[in-house]
Amino acid sequence: MQDIQEIMKMLGIKDYDSYGKYAAKIGISNCNPEKNHGKLILITAMTPTPAGEGKTTTAIGLAQALKRLGKNAGIAIREPSLGPCFGVKGGATGGGKSTVEPSDKINLIFTGDFPAISAAHNLLSAMINNHIYYGNELGIDVKKITFPRTVDMDDRSLRSIIVGDGPKSNGILASDSFVITAASEIMAIMALSKGYEDLKERLGNIIIGYTTNNRPVFARDIKANGAMAALLSDALKPNIVQSVENVPAIIHTGPFGNIAHGTSSILGDYAALNMFDYTVTEAGFGSDLGFEKFMDIVTREAKIPVDAVVIVATIRAMKHHGGAKNIDEENVPALKTGIENLFAHIKNIENFGIEPVVALNIHPVDTDNEIKATSEILDTKKIKYAISNVYSQGGEGGIQLAEKVLGSIRENKITYAYDINDPIRVKIEKIARKVYGARDIEFSKEALMDIKRAENNGFGKFYVCMAKTQSSISDNPSLLNVPENFKVKVNSIVINGGSEFIIPILGNIMTMPGLPRHPAAEKIDIDSNGNITGLS
Repeated sequence: MQDIQEIMKMLGIKDYDSYGKYAAKIGISNCNPEKNHGKLILITAMTPTPAGEGKTTTAIGLAQALKRLGKNAGIAIREPSLGPCFGVKGGATGGGKSTVEPSDKINLIFTGDFPAISAAHNLLSAMINNHIYYGNELGIDVKKITFPRTVDMDDRSLRSIIVGDGPKSNGILASDSFVITAASEIMAIMALSKGYEDLKERLGNIIIGYTTNNRPVFARDIKANGAMAALLSDALKPNIVQSVENVPAIIHTGPFGNIAHGTSSILGDYAALNMFDYTVTEAGFGSDLGFEKFMDIVTREAKIPVDAVVIVATIRAMKHHGGAKNIDEENVPALKTGIENLFAHIKNIENFGIEPVVALNIHPVDTDNEIKATSEILDTKKIKYAISNVYSQGGEGGIQLAEKVLGSIRENKITYAYDINDPIRVKIEKIARKVYGARDIEFSKEALMDIKRAENNGFGKFYVCMAKTQSSISDNPSLLNVPENFKVKVNSIVINGGSEFIIPILGNIMTMPGLPRHPAAEKIDIDSNGNITGLS
C-alpha cells in the first residue's frame, strides 16, 4: 500500500486531512461540480440472493482493470454499516483480489462518519423531547412525532420502545422507535448535500412531527440544525483510501438501497469526477432499487450523467431464481429459467435509455457447462457481456469487462420513470408499473391520508424513494425470478423534508433489521497484536 500522502500528491490534492497512514478526508474545495470532466460508470445487479452477487467487488476490480489499460480511473462507493458487518454479511469492502484497504478500519469505525451521523440524529431526538418537556411552545402533538432515534446496529428490540418512563423529571412518556443509522434521514441528507450551507438548510427542513391541526414542525423550529451541522462538519468531507492495486477509492456515506436511495455521496461523485477520467460507482441492490433511485434522484439532484452501466450477474443467482434447491450444484435447467430475472433487469436499464454491459461474475463452483450455457444464451440475445474474474485475479481478471465497458461509453439521454411534477400517487404508480412490472397498486387508507398531507403541505414535488424488499422485483420477497400479475401494496408514506423524499413503505419492509441466529459477529476477533480477523 502507498502512503496516503503520496496518493494525494499524485492526484494534486492539497486540501486534505490524513487519518493515519492510509486514509484521508479531502476538503469540500475538491468537490466542484463545474470541474467535472470524467465519465461515470454505474454498477448495478440482478435481484440479489443471500449469497451476494459482488457489486462492490466488481466495481473495485473494474477500476483496477481500467488502470491496467492505462486509464486514469478511480472508485466512488459507500461506507459499510456496522449492522450488516456484525449481522448477516460481514465486511463490505469487496473481496479476494479486488478490495479497498485498510479493510478492517473501513468496515468498522473508519473515520467516524457513522458515529457523527448517529450523534447528530440523536441530538435532534433529545431536543424534541426537551422542547416538549419545557412547555411545548410549538404545540407538537406527542402522538404525531415522526422523527425516530438511531443506532448503527441490528437490534430488533429497538423497533418499538417507550421513553420517559418513571418520575416526571424523566421527560414525557411516549412511544418511540429506532432506525439503523443507514436508514436515518440524516444519512440521506449527507449523501445529497453539496456543501455546508446546503447541509444546514436540509437539516433544518427535517420534519420532526406535527401539531394537533397537522401543521408540520421542522428541526429549524427548535433551533437544532446548526449544532447538528457542527457535529457533521468533518463527516461531510469525502474519505479517500486505495484498492489493493493502489487505485484511489472515495468511500463516503452509506444509505441502504432498500430503504433510502442506496448510493455514495454527491460530494464524493463530484470529487471523483474532478480527479479521474473514469469513475466507477455502484448503487445498492438490483436495478429496481439503487439503480432506479440513482437515475431518478441522484442524476437529477447532482446534475451528473451516467455514461455506462454494468449489471452484475452470477450463475448462482440465476439458479436461485430458477428454483434450484442447492445453488452450489450444477443445474443448467434452473439457470436457463432464472436467467429471465437478468433479462428483466436489462430491460429496466434500457428503459432508462442506456444499454448495459453484463459482468458475469464467476464463482469457483460454477461449472464449464453452466458458463457455456449462459454465454450461448447471452450471445443469442445479442447482449453485451464479459466474463469477470476480478475476485480471484484482481484487475487482470477484469480486462475483458473493462474493454467492453469502454466500448459502451456514450452520451446517454436519461428517460426518467416519472416526471418530477407528477402527483405523488402517479409517481409511485409509474415506478411500480414501469420498473417492477406490477399489474395493480393498492394504497391503504393511511397511505392516501399521508399523500394528501404531503401535497397539502407543499411536498408534492419531492422525489419518490421506494422502500421495499431487495429479494424480489415485486414487494413480496417470496416471488422470485420475474413475477407476473402481482399487486404492489403501499402501506404508509414517510415524508422526509430534509432529503426531499416521499418514501412509500411497501410490504413488510423494516428500517431496523434484526440479527440472524448466528450473526457474523461470532466469527470476528482480534489477536494479541491487534489484528482483526473474520470480517471478510
